[in-house]
Amino acid sequence: MISIIRFSYFLAFLALLGLIIPQTFAQEINDASKIQVDELSDEQVQELLGRATDAGLSKSEFLKALELQGMPPSEVAKMRKRIAEGGDESVRSTKISKRDDREQADLDEIALGMFQFSDGSFKKPDGNEIFGTSLFYQRNRRLSFEPSLNQATPKSYVLGPGDLIYVDIYGQSEQYYEAKVNPDGFVLLDNIGPVSVSGKSIEEATGILKNRIGKYYSGLLGSSPNTFLQVTLGNVGSIKVNILGDVRLPGTFTLSAFSTVFNALYAAGGPNENGSMRKIKLVRNSKQIAEIDVYDLLINGTAQLDLKLQDQDVIHVPPYLSHVKIKGEVKRPMVFEVLEEDTFSDLLSYAGGFTDEAFKDRVAISRITGNQRSVSDVYQNQFDMFILKGGDEISVQRILDRYSNRVQIKGAVYREGTFALEEGLTLSQLVKNAEGLRGDAYTTQASILRTKADLSTEMIQVNLRGVLDGTAPDVPLQREDVVRIASIYDINNEQYVQILGEVKKPGVYPYSSEMKVEDLIVMAGGFQESANAQDIEIARRLEDSDLGTLADIIPTQVDPDLGYNPDSPSLVPFDQVIVRKRASFTMQKLVAVEGQVNSPGIFAIQSSGERISDLVKRSGGLNQFAYAKGATLIRRTEFFNTESEQLRRQRNLEGLKMKLAEDPSNSEAQAELLQRLLTESPEAESPVDNQLAQTKKESLDQIASETPGFAVKLKETEAVAIDLEEILRNPGSEDDILLEEGDILSVPKLFQTVRMRGDVVYPTTLRHESGRSLKHYINGAGGFERRANRKQTYVVYANGAVKRTKGFLGIRNYPPVEPGAEVIVPTKGPKVPLRLGEIVGITTGLATLGLVISQINW
Repeated sequence: MISIIRFSYFLAFLALLGLIIPQTFAQEINDASKIQVDELSDEQVQELLGRATDAGLSKSEFLKALELQGMPPSEVAKMRKRIAEGGDESVRSTKISKRDDREQADLDEIALGMFQFSDGSFKKPDGNEIFGTSLFYQRNRRLSFEPSLNQATPKSYVLGPGDLIYVDIYGQSEQYYEAKVNPDGFVLLDNIGPVSVSGKSIEEATGILKNRIGKYYSGLLGSSPNTFLQVTLGNVGSIKVNILGDVRLPGTFTLSAFSTVFNALYAAGGPNENGSMRKIKLVRNSKQIAEIDVYDLLINGTAQLDLKLQDQDVIHVPPYLSHVKIKGEVKRPMVFEVLEEDTFSDLLSYAGGFTDEAFKDRVAISRITGNQRSVSDVYQNQFDMFILKGGDEISVQRILDRYSNRVQIKGAVYREGTFALEEGLTLSQLVKNAEGLRGDAYTTQASILRTKADLSTEMIQVNLRGVLDGTAPDVPLQREDVVRIASIYDINNEQYVQILGEVKKPGVYPYSSEMKVEDLIVMAGGFQESANAQDIEIARRLEDSDLGTLADIIPTQVDPDLGYNPDSPSLVPFDQVIVRKRASFTMQKLVAVEGQVNSPGIFAIQSSGERISDLVKRSGGLNQFAYAKGATLIRRTEFFNTESEQLRRQRNLEGLKMKLAEDPSNSEAQAELLQRLLTESPEAESPVDNQLAQTKKESLDQIASETPGFAVKLKETEAVAIDLEEILRNPGSEDDILLEEGDILSVPKLFQTVRMRGDVVYPTTLRHESGRSLKHYINGAGGFERRANRKQTYVVYANGAVKRTKGFLGIRNYPPVEPGAEVIVPTKGPKVPLRLGEIVGITTGLATLGLVISQINW
């Protein structure tokens, strides 16, 4: 169903469209039946459709609106065809150059006035909504007051031209008539003739037709009729209603004959900001027949919805009587229209009554008196007598946010909270009401925070133990007292113990009385495989000791199965338990060989004296494609190379964790821990690294897993230059390096190229030629660049070795170039030109020096 308010907005546009519509159409602008589509240009059709789109109407709704306004179906079909021929381009972009600014401003004013706010309601400039306006202005609303066309024909329905009636005769005789009321008010029945029914109700028309037809059907009349007649309405015609006064869109509207006053008001957009909601007049035949109060519908739901309109009825909306505003703690804080005798009680009912938190004993009313305002206090017993006047502003206050009989108890009691202050309530009784003290209650003292009459506070200290056992006087409580009973854990330092070393979960744990070393080890997940249960130390904090003594060291040992041992020492708060590693415990150390060997892969180091030559032999030796001169040993540089280094770093990390456990907000400790994780932890990049990460870095992995969002690096490596040919010729020599955990021996294929990099004309890769000097390869890359540093040219060989150019007495000795080498020519850097001032200074200095020398020689 088309939104009537959008249709009304479209009609308002039509009323302002005189410049682009032919004069004959402009004169009959409110009657779409007079529009001749053939007389409209394409530009005019697009302008009509564009303004309808601005009103929120689709194309189909626009056509339906024209049909409801009285446009003949043939003209509607023409309009539909004209719109289709116009294409899908934006019709809103079409502008009429001859329209002056004033008419365009009028159209914009209607649009803004109609849909100024997102909720569709009209609001006065001060921002307060007028009660009832949303009934007519609200967008996307479902309330339209549209009459039902499927209802039974009302007996009071007044027939008019265009109405179709059905006359059924049944009983001893049967006959059926279908007739339409012509413009003269008659219906023409076959074999009977014209019958005047216009202006008659259905009930009156039934009597007229019965008397007229009874002349031909005698059974219809008489005291005992055997034939009956029924008149029903075949279709509902349309009526024209004139809406005048202070409405949004005054004019003549074509409505359904079943329409009521509310249908008409809805079509006209309802009263405007100056229109009355309380005294809307319905005038028929120059006589007022009803007065409508919209508030009856909004407040009581008893509006005159059954008051049907008739053709040529006039609805007049006069200016509002008086506006008053109510704000604060009411359910509808709005601007209301009041009648002459309305009291504050009436206004309160309009506003929906007080909210739950409203102060109901008194309201403040600001009233216009002469040329200024005055404030009056109206008390509850005066609400029914206080007569409102236009311009009154009523403010309803909120109740005070305070309690008349409240006391509170907080802390170490079983039921904290708020309690009622009964007469004679004391501290001991309040503790009983809170179901007593908890076991951790600190009974040496309690505090009562008391609020004085001037809203300042004082703290009252109480001997709680004495009050409860009767040795101290009880304390009477007052309104708004807050009793606080501390816990012993609130005033004592948190007690903990720490375990380090070869356990699965080293860290800080809460202390419990009579805790044994075995208990702490179990809490830490048990021993690591490497742990020495016979070499455990307890580092105990000393109090008031000599400055030179830092801790008391207590050696102890436990059963590897952590069984019960009555002789095991008990721990005290802040003890540190250190579990050492077995001296004989070592883990497998892995190395790898990759590249051109017969059996590449991962190998375990058999002995501490194993060398590169041994590793090559275990890998099956070099194959036929191996390039021994280019072999490289990849060794870790940022790894835990020694057990002592690993323990030192682990202790540092554990110390940081303990610092964070004591103070989680310590930002410096957090930053230091994360920095260590990022810089000291290696990242696995090979099978050896993956194996080591699984077998030897449990502690580091645990710390990393407890720090989400940060990746832990497990490896930093560098290439060690070796001479594999010399190593294989002389196994065990100085060139044959001892292997370390994580080493990777890489044996490449024979290289056949030389890379040219740096400050040469064309950096490229050249084919290696035996016996050729470095100069040959420089020339192959186009020679040196203008800023090339020729003296510093160097060669990086495939095994990682580096040789630089040497010179003596101007003679340069370039290093040899081998397959897979990389020649790098560095640059001298940018040349800084001398400024004019510098040149003048140097010249002046040289001239002065020459003058001095000449004077000396003279």
